[in-house]
Amino acid sequence: MAAGKKRVLDEASGHPKAKKTKTEEQSKKPKDKPAQPASALLTDDVDFPRGGGTTLTPLEVKTLRAEAAKEADMELFAESSNSKATKRKRKSDAHGTSAGAAKDGTKKAGVRIEHLNYKRVVVGMKILGQVVAVEPLALIVSLPNQLYGHIPITQISTQLTHVLESIEDAEMDLSEDEDTEGSPSRVPDLFELFNPGQYVRAVVTAVHAPGATDVAGLGRARDDVQRASRRVEMSLVPEKVNEGVVKTDLRPGFTLSAAVKSVEDHGYILDLGIPDVSGFLSFKDAQKGPFENDKKLHVGRLLDVAVSKMSGNGRTCNVSVDPKMVSSALLTEVSSVASILPGSLVQCLVTAIQPDGLILQVLGYFDGTIDQFHLVPGDPETHYKVGQKVKARVLYDISPSTPPRFALSVADHVVKYTTKSAASDDANTDLREAYPVGTLLEAVKVTRVESERGLIVEVSPGIEGFVHISQVSDEHVPTLSSSSGAWKLGTVHKARVTGYYPLDGILQLSLRPSVLAQKFLQVADVQVGEVIKGTVKKLTDSALFVSISGNVDGVIWPNHYADITLKHPQKRFKPGGSIKCRVLVVNPERKRIALTAKKTLVESNLPIVSTLSDAQVGVVTHAVVFKVSEKSLQVEFYNNLKAFVPAREASETALTSLSSAFSVGKPVQVRIIAVDPETSRITASIRQAAPNYKSAITDISGVDIGDIVEGVVSDIRKDKAVVTLQPTQVTALLSLTNLANRRDVSVAQLRSSLKAGDKLQDLVVTSRNPEKGFVLVASKPKEKEQLVQKSQLSIDTVQPGQLVGGRVLRHNRHGALIKLTNSITGLLHPTDACDDYENGKPFPAVDSVLKAVVLSVDKERRQVTLSTRLSRLFPDQNKPVVDPEIVNLDELKVGQNVRGFIKSVAEHGLFVTLGRNIDARVQIKELFDDYVKDWKSRFSANQLVKGRVLSVNPEKKQIELSFRSGDLKRDSRSQLTLSDLTEGQKVDVRVKKVEDYGIFIEVQGSKVSGLCHKSELSDNKDADVTLALRSFREGDTVKAVVLSIDKEKRRISFGLKPSYFEEKDFEPEKSDEDDAVPRGSSPAFGVVEGSDDEDGAEEDGEEESDGEVVANEDDPEEFDDGEEGMDVDFTLDLQRPSGSSTSAPSAPADTLRLGGGFQWSVPDPTADVDMGSEEESDEDGGQEGKRKKKKRKEIEQDLTADMHTKAPESNADFERLLLGSPNSSYLWVQYMSFQLQISEIDKAREIAKRALKTISFREEQEKLNVWIALLNLENVYGTDESLEATFKDAARHNDSKTVHLRMAEIFEQSDKPEKAEEQYKRTCKKFSQSSKVWTLFGEHYLKRGMLEEARKLLPRSLQSLEKRKHLKTISKFAQLEYKLGDPERGKTIFEGIVDSHPKRWDMWSIYMDMEAGQGDINNLRNLFNRVLALKMTSHKAKSFFKKWLELERRLGDEDGQEAVKAKAIEWTQRAAGDSES
Repeated sequence: MAAGKKRVLDEASGHPKAKKTKTEEQSKKPKDKPAQPASALLTDDVDFPRGGGTTLTPLEVKTLRAEAAKEADMELFAESSNSKATKRKRKSDAHGTSAGAAKDGTKKAGVRIEHLNYKRVVVGMKILGQVVAVEPLALIVSLPNQLYGHIPITQISTQLTHVLESIEDAEMDLSEDEDTEGSPSRVPDLFELFNPGQYVRAVVTAVHAPGATDVAGLGRARDDVQRASRRVEMSLVPEKVNEGVVKTDLRPGFTLSAAVKSVEDHGYILDLGIPDVSGFLSFKDAQKGPFENDKKLHVGRLLDVAVSKMSGNGRTCNVSVDPKMVSSALLTEVSSVASILPGSLVQCLVTAIQPDGLILQVLGYFDGTIDQFHLVPGDPETHYKVGQKVKARVLYDISPSTPPRFALSVADHVVKYTTKSAASDDANTDLREAYPVGTLLEAVKVTRVESERGLIVEVSPGIEGFVHISQVSDEHVPTLSSSSGAWKLGTVHKARVTGYYPLDGILQLSLRPSVLAQKFLQVADVQVGEVIKGTVKKLTDSALFVSISGNVDGVIWPNHYADITLKHPQKRFKPGGSIKCRVLVVNPERKRIALTAKKTLVESNLPIVSTLSDAQVGVVTHAVVFKVSEKSLQVEFYNNLKAFVPAREASETALTSLSSAFSVGKPVQVRIIAVDPETSRITASIRQAAPNYKSAITDISGVDIGDIVEGVVSDIRKDKAVVTLQPTQVTALLSLTNLANRRDVSVAQLRSSLKAGDKLQDLVVTSRNPEKGFVLVASKPKEKEQLVQKSQLSIDTVQPGQLVGGRVLRHNRHGALIKLTNSITGLLHPTDACDDYENGKPFPAVDSVLKAVVLSVDKERRQVTLSTRLSRLFPDQNKPVVDPEIVNLDELKVGQNVRGFIKSVAEHGLFVTLGRNIDARVQIKELFDDYVKDWKSRFSANQLVKGRVLSVNPEKKQIELSFRSGDLKRDSRSQLTLSDLTEGQKVDVRVKKVEDYGIFIEVQGSKVSGLCHKSELSDNKDADVTLALRSFREGDTVKAVVLSIDKEKRRISFGLKPSYFEEKDFEPEKSDEDDAVPRGSSPAFGVVEGSDDEDGAEEDGEEESDGEVVANEDDPEEFDDGEEGMDVDFTLDLQRPSGSSTSAPSAPADTLRLGGGFQWSVPDPTADVDMGSEEESDEDGGQEGKRKKKKRKEIEQDLTADMHTKAPESNADFERLLLGSPNSSYLWVQYMSFQLQISEIDKAREIAKRALKTISFREEQEKLNVWIALLNLENVYGTDESLEATFKDAARHNDSKTVHLRMAEIFEQSDKPEKAEEQYKRTCKKFSQSSKVWTLFGEHYLKRGMLEEARKLLPRSLQSLEKRKHLKTISKFAQLEYKLGDPERGKTIFEGIVDSHPKRWDMWSIYMDMEAGQGDINNLRNLFNRVLALKMTSHKAKSFFKKWLELERRLGDEDGQEAVKAKAIEWTQRAAGDSES
């Protein structure tokens, strides 16, 4: 009966006109029903002690309350009429305040057990919910009694809403700190904040009217559940949920919702939604919470907390998030009814037991009810007794009700804050996992019947299901009976799981035969690749929709209608028709199924490839082409899995165009040839999927990696040999480098000796390629029996001569440190690393493994000395030794050439290591043949160098080396003293210092120096010796004659006069050692680079001579000698008269000869003269070689200063000039012009961009010049698009108006009048306030002869310009008429100006200038007479008379001039008279 009455209630409250949201109804409630004074009273005035304390027992209190209610009812009935009583009773029944009798039947209960439905949910009601699904922008929660609610992301917390509102700033913060995943500044996703199954406290914010008769949202798919959930909008914001909670309620154990407000140094500040109180959660306590410990909590995250301690000042409340504490915290006392929040665990007393639930007393005062869904399954009378105390969790407050009432739950999963478990054992299997949607249940037993709502059935012990009345049968069932009919109590039925109600802990079931027969109940049930038959639902232009089963639909995209493209798909697919198709893609998250109707795919028997694990190499399957490019195809398998097909694998034959052979949507058969799991890249081949392809592939199954094979060379390529393995006939590739190393020969020697048909043995298979049918092989490594195992190696057993293996650890100053074992290390000196320092590896790479022979053992240091020289490793093979070992000093002889490695670079020279314990010194003077100032930069440690032994001192263990060329005779020269010199001796000297009175010079190879007086420089007494002195520079090498020696004062005088020397003095000296050294084989000393190419000049000489090229490159000895004797008579010969002595050689030609190559500038005419004189003097052709030997070094002229007086002629010239003037737009534009002359358009653009970056930002005009040049360039050489882009860029970086006008000017100059006109129009539109723009536009029209257009501009411009600019603009247009248009019209305009502004003397002056340009003196005289008749200052009158007089002289006659003078005198007298009067 109770159920029947409740059905009437539903119908009464569900009037069709009431389809409005409860937010609208809320304002109308006070008119329909009186207010609730009890609730307000309990909130504000507490009439009872804390916790409802009383001397009476709870049962006595309940009895007294019932009797008082009965007496009040009797009095009310006596005072009112029967009709009113009946109405009041109906009204009371409508609100559920008087339902059946209690169990004992002795009294009437004032509380009725009700089910929550969408009509009873009101705005402001606080309800406990359980998260069902987390969507990107909302939560779907399960509410009591099979309801759902919807929580938008903006109703989580005020902090999260604030973060969302400033999402742009949050994204900027995220970009700066992307790596910090848990950063509070990042906008968190809802799935990071909530989990399905989580309990939340919520308050209803809006209730929407139902959109269908099925108001409960039952029996629908999950997307229908989402729509049903939107009927109830809720909020989790703590300010709303905790409304009514006061500070005094915050006692230890009180549970409530809180939001993270901020992250501090030691914990989180929480927003409790309670005024004047903040929550605090320490980081330590936060780790106990049900979230990941390694991440910080996001600001705005909602937490379920339990109060642990209140601070002394009452402003801060310490809380805990420990799930055990939160779920077990018991609420014992509150300050008001509003303090009881949903989710609170309370102690209750059972006061009445009814068939449909329990009635309880909460906290000793408030009423509460529990419906059967939240009791232990079974009869309530068997499980509960009146007076029994139970712990229950508050689900929601029944609103409106007087006095306040609550709905509670004693269900085990709700009390423990867990999800409903499907088993009673310890497995705790989740209900969803145990009974997935679509599960068929063979036998469910009806345990309870609600005639108007549905059936409650037992699925298994402890597990119940709910079948809505609409899901009982395919036929309409108006009502259910528990005692009769097909669905009476105890009947067993077949059912199917269609959903869940998590909070109630029950399954959503359906008994409808159509649902039981459905193949698929939800999208996730559909399997990819399954062939199904569907029904055409609808055909649109973009897709074909197919009904698969029940609510499950699929879509077929146009490229999958058929194997070919259908022009008229409507003829093939008609609504209602059946279609056979195959499932292509299943997306359970978006609830989408894509199908294919391609016959090739539907009827295919090949494997289905839908995941990367299915894509195994060698699998042949069908795919669909979805993208075609020039070099590849992209095909698609099932479930959006894609593969790449290179062009070479698309067909056996060469295709001219892939797009012509393969159209998008074409089904193809492919073979998977490669899979990369890391990048998820699949490579497929259409060619290899052909049926006849297998015969073309060589079977390599008989060859495995590591096999020792033999083969025959079939082909020799660039760096590999093609080998046919025997007897398998498998094609293999062998690296020639590998084979050469095995045979200890070079690759070039191997290539010359290896021929096709040669047999190779001991090959090892290193790699297999089944797709291409060949393998990679390498030579079998040499046997390593000689190597002692590391386990057997110790410092006591290791012996000199023993072969060991090790790994290079690092390099130090003594060589490479080799690790042999964990306790033994070896030292490999660079001189012991190889027999040829240049071609070997004296410094092996770190971590490289090598084999070495032990030279000596140091047991104290547990270190051995090693050698990797091949002559040591294989003493029996007579390996060639280029650099022999040097063990002691006795092996070195003076004059011996040796090679070594630079050990260190010191201040006084170099130290070179020649052996393990043998070092040599190279002094600075022995480094180069000539003076080099910055010598240190030429050397570095570990460089390979070559030198000659100068001296060996075994006693002091000292060795001196020299890098200088030549013989050892200079050792004797180096010992020259003053006594060794004689008067008249000719010596090579070096200029030491130049003074005004002469030159100080030093004899080469000694420390003897002397003076050459300036009188001894030239034979010509009248010559300017000052000029001659300037021709000498410090370091110059010259020939000198010893004139006198004063041994007492140790002074020596030299002479440099040309008359002191003869031709033979400049011939190179020949020595015995020179004869001994063959021509062209002189060894090069110093740093060894690349190979020892002895033919050219040595490196040190090349570096030291700045751009100097020797005339005879074939004879390095002559080059060396020639450098020692530098001719300084070049300048002196220029001064010598033609009749002077002929003993001096003729002026030599320029030393720099490039054979007609690149020159910095135009050749100097004087150079031509010099060359001509040389050719004339060289009469004897047979003595040409002799002439070359006589060539002497010439003082080069520095022509850098000429750069300022001549135009640059190369890129280098411009770059050098720009280094000095980087802000000069003139140079930059010249540079651009230079590039354009040689058709380097792009280079010119780059130079312009470089200029704009280089020129200082302060140089605005210079930058503008470059921009204008760039615009000119784009106008001539660029496209319209590039010109427009450059123009916009220029307008942004410069004054926009200037750039606009310059652009128009460029169009004018380049004879593009239409573009110029368009540009002027754009400019006038943009800068309509500028007078200059309008006048220039008018000038443009006048230049083109478009007079009418130009004249229309004047009134148009005056509409846009400010008034103060009108006169100026009119004047400009009048001047343009004089210059380019009709002078009469200009005169008319000026007449108007001077008439309206007679005191504007500047306008009169311009008018006169314009008339003067016409040459009519009479008009000018009239103008001057008119203006002078006006009142003006004497100063202004003087200027006008002066101007008049000047014009009379230029255009008039003498009479006119006299008249002007007379008028001036007259005007002056008149002005004086006026001033006196």
